[in-house]
Amino acid sequence: MVSNRDIDHAAAVLRAGGLVAFPTETVYGLGADAGNSAAVRKIFEVKGRPSTHPVIVHLADAVQLANWAREIPDDARRLARKFWPGPLTVILKRAGKVSDVVTGGQDTVALRVPAHPVAQQLLARFGGGIAAPSANCHGRVSATTADHVRREFGAAVECILDGGEAGIGIESTIIDLSGAGAVLLRPGWITADEIEATLGASLGAPAADAPRAPGTLAAHYAPRTPLVLLEGDLAVELAASLARQGKRVAVLALSAQQPLLPGLEWSAAPRDAAGYAHALYAGLRRLDEAGCDTILVERPPQAPEWAAINDRLARAAAGTFAPDDT
Repeated sequence: MVSNRDIDHAAAVLRAGGLVAFPTETVYGLGADAGNSAAVRKIFEVKGRPSTHPVIVHLADAVQLANWAREIPDDARRLARKFWPGPLTVILKRAGKVSDVVTGGQDTVALRVPAHPVAQQLLARFGGGIAAPSANCHGRVSATTADHVRREFGAAVECILDGGEAGIGIESTIIDLSGAGAVLLRPGWITADEIEATLGASLGAPAADAPRAPGTLAAHYAPRTPLVLLEGDLAVELAASLARQGKRVAVLALSAQQPLLPGLEWSAAPRDAAGYAHALYAGLRRLDEAGCDTILVERPPQAPEWAAINDRLARAAAGTFAPDDT
């Protein structure tokens, strides 16, 4: 339980240029005063994050948009009215005062108003924007509990607010509104259909010159154990084959039935998209720590409500075969 005293302490740490991990409804964020470039640089140092990769600025309410963006199109106001507070990030033309450290040197800034009560209390008490990517080492599995953050960073993070498990479990939808039309840069729990219904227009696809956005690298959200995405039957066949070779294999199954073979670390995922998303990162962390040679993941359905989950799993699979500095 987070107390008023905890919130006061966290706000003081932010004002002093320190780092605070805090829960949002999506995942835990690693936060710093977005108006303090030296403080934001600490996020990059602790995470091992490339300096060109922008971070999301979290705000207490939509009124603060004017402090961070020089252009606020009508589409941004429509989305804010519909989805904020909530798991939606919008990319706008940045205001002059916004630091290159926050934007990765771009002319755009990523902004959102989180819905988690602890995040809302912290933002209200702090009074400014909090730059906060996910609270994990860059490219690795996101943190959905305070314990994940503690185990990842230890004493490197001065304050961790424990708000329990993140409710949604995957990161926000990111919509670029800095150009002529709305563009989906990262799928999230708010679907493309919901965005289009609110805007009354179709979303565009990212062009080659689209703004760089958090969590959109090809390799991301990855455990250290090699992860392979397979259809259900193929996952079982490969798991059985590897087990017979004496390999330790972890399986995140959706519909497949567990074969009676030794050396399998079997995890049955929730069959609904909401339950799957909520449990995904904690499940991947657990399988990653099981000491296995490979993690096999049964590919989820391709239905719209699974789009963000499939996006994260595809990037996780790419990330486990990429160098550690991705």
